[in-house]
Amino acid sequence: MSQVKHDPNSKMIADNRRARYDYAIEDDLECGIILHGSEVKSLRTQSANIAESYASVEDGELWLINGYIAPYGQAKTWGHEERRRRKLLVSRKEMARLWKETQRQGMTLVPLNLYFNERGIVKLKLGIAKGKKAHDKRDTEAKRDWGREKQRLLKRGE
Repeated sequence: MSQVKHDPNSKMIADNRRARYDYAIEDDLECGIILHGSEVKSLRTQSANIAESYASVEDGELWLINGYIAPYGQAKTWGHEERRRRKLLVSRKEMARLWKETQRQGMTLVPLNLYFNERGIVKLKLGIAKGKKAHDKRDTEAKRDWGREKQRLLKRGE
């Protein structure tokens, strides 16, 4: 019997639950993010929001735009700007692939979640996505509702 240890360093910081509703995620990748010290301290308290943010390839670099990291209270003098543009770290090969994907019609880079990996380093999971139309969203909602109803019926034994 294998024993699974929970790593105290690895934990979810922020999750963009709306992304899977608004977009059809075709692929995803993990990337690093350049942060200031006060930003990392603030993320340890899980005070971040990536729901309204997006990623963009500009001048050969990948940027997280409009991601919110709350100010850290103890860093009064050397604090950080909450909604500053943050550079994302990916390989050149990945960068070329992302640039090519975003040039296709309707494709965009959506942040899915922000987390500390097992080594305690902040990572961002980006999704390469295509926007859903209103009827696609209704289909997704109907499937989700049917799944819930099916589980209720199975639980009751009907």
